[in-house]
Amino acid sequence: MPVLRRRSVMLALAAAMATGAAAVAPANDGRFPYDLELLMDTRPMPPGKRMPSMTVAQDGKALLDLWCRSVRGVVEVGAGTVAIQAEPLPANPPDMQSRGQCTPARMQADEQVLAALTQMTSWQRHGQTVVFSGATTLRFTPSSH
Repeated sequence: MPVLRRRSVMLALAAAMATGAAAVAPANDGRFPYDLELLMDTRPMPPGKRMPSMTVAQDGKALLDLWCRSVRGVVEVGAGTVAIQAEPLPANPPDMQSRGQCTPARMQADEQVLAALTQMTSWQRHGQTVVFSGATTLRFTPSSH
């Protein structure tokens, strides 16, 4: 293949990949990133690998995956405002779990994260990061997987 033709093919592939990536990348236009898994921006809590995350559907229904347990909730998003309501945490850890996922420290952290989330009153976008503010501040970024 001649060098110019190979270069054209490579440029076309690069353009196609960039266009495809833009189609699946979350918008950075100040809108709330519905239907994306948002991972809490925090350090991992050993020994488990699970990180807190939330996924909010367009209708406001949400799944809040905490350090150990998961709960369903409702997230009401306005222009810079947010209200998060959640089911109570289950008393027992999940039946199916990885080793170290539900230590007493992680179960306590579930309570703290859920309490913080339900006290959020505002949100804003900083690039890909969603910042929730209330009694404290929590940052979430779209999952890359």
